Amino acid sequence: MRVLAIDQGTTNTKALMIDDQGQILSRASAPLTTTYPHPGWAEQSAADIWASVQLVIASILAQSGPPDAIAIANQRETLVLWDRSTSQPVCPAPIWQCRRTADDCARLIAQGHGRLVIAATGLGINPLFPASKLAWVLRNVTAVADLHRQGRLRAGTVDAWILWNLTGGASFATDHSNASRTQLFDTRTLTFSAALCAIFDAPIDCLPRPMPSDSLFGTTAAGATTLPAGIPIHAMMGDSHAALYGHGIRSPGAVKATYGTGSSLMTLTPARTASKHGLSGTIAWTDRSGTAYALEGNITVSAQAAAFMAQLLGLSDAAALSALAQTVPDTQGVTFVPALAGLGAPHWSDAARGTISGMTHATKPAHLARATFEAIAHQVVDVFEAMQADIGNRLGAIHADGGASGNSFLMQVQADLLGRPVRASRIVEVGAFGAAAMAMGGMGDNPVFPTSDTDHSKPHLDRDGRKAARALWFKALGQAMDRQPTSGN
Repeated sequence: MRVLAIDQGTTNTKALMIDDQGQILSRASAPLTTTYPHPGWAEQSAADIWASVQLVIASILAQSGPPDAIAIANQRETLVLWDRSTSQPVCPAPIWQCRRTADDCARLIAQGHGRLVIAATGLGINPLFPASKLAWVLRNVTAVADLHRQGRLRAGTVDAWILWNLTGGASFATDHSNASRTQLFDTRTLTFSAALCAIFDAPIDCLPRPMPSDSLFGTTAAGATTLPAGIPIHAMMGDSHAALYGHGIRSPGAVKATYGTGSSLMTLTPARTASKHGLSGTIAWTDRSGTAYALEGNITVSAQAAAFMAQLLGLSDAAALSALAQTVPDTQGVTFVPALAGLGAPHWSDAARGTISGMTHATKPAHLARATFEAIAHQVVDVFEAMQADIGNRLGAIHADGGASGNSFLMQVQADLLGRPVRASRIVEVGAFGAAAMAMGGMGDNPVFPTSDTDHSKPHLDRDGRKAARALWFKALGQAMDRQPTSGN
């Protein structure tokens, strides 16, 4: 069996043709652009997202021919709105990084809605999630409100948008993992909730049908892409959930960390779990075995911080920044907090701003470079420690994936600051593997995928050095948030 796995991310869309022995038969990639029209806003063109999917599909078919099935892993919490009659998007898609609804969310929390929302969804009210975005767009974009009044509005996450286009508008659905990230989905009943929609003033009638992650979501339509008609789309999963599945994690105790534009740490839990330490309870996936639940911590700016700092320093890319960082043994007390779009888990501060502290006349560009990689790692440790506090047990190694996990210097810094081994995947696109495995399982196949973790980084920093580095980080976090953070036990 051969599965075409589409991995639609924030910075690019990738596709892999994978067989049931875990062999990658072909690869393709297409870049995407995010625009920031106002401070705190972040959006993408839904038309460009679909065009990138068409492009990678055409490339895979030219290399390997048609697949037996299609699997989709996608960037989450990005909201796409389109006209069901024309299949055209009506406005730019606010992505997961967009903070335009920060005031709306603060008002809902002040009104006392937080407890009910968390009880139903596992998610604290936050601009990250699509619920408040949908309400904002309906209030502020006339064309969207007009389409809704006419019964023509379709609103969904990226998986639903890709599915709609692949099937020529025949299928309007999402999977439980993506639905669980909308903040409009009750993870107890596995349905979109009228009560949650009322809280956010978001209509329920334009939302897709939620289905298990290994469902037959539809079949390809003739002319939608270069694919022939009739190929089944047999898995859809949020990219972080697909990565957890791709690492082979099927029971509680292991943690995966995805290093991309932002970062996601996720670990399975025996049942629905409400976090007391700034994390989110979520659905990992639903398949023939039932519903798997997880705890997750989302970092807003992770590996993107390296690209940002490289640009500030006039370097070509993050690889050049990494090389520069390794020319010095430490940061000489410099700390960078990359709160470029506020701070996500476990701090959740929309007011936080990026800061660089501790500079002196002796500070060199290399110290800023090293501070950037340490910042990426510190944020992961923040979430890991919160996750450990929620679970109540000591957690072990991290299973790392995502583009930045291929940077051995970053992985060593991560192991040092975490005080745990880091096992980096030999496959950058582990989310695509997870979605492909889910599709094969849904079709009754039992894929034999080789283990993805091959590169192990063991901590070299001693306890005192780690404690001193963490203390410096928490001091800088307090400055970035203009208050002392509560984490860091």
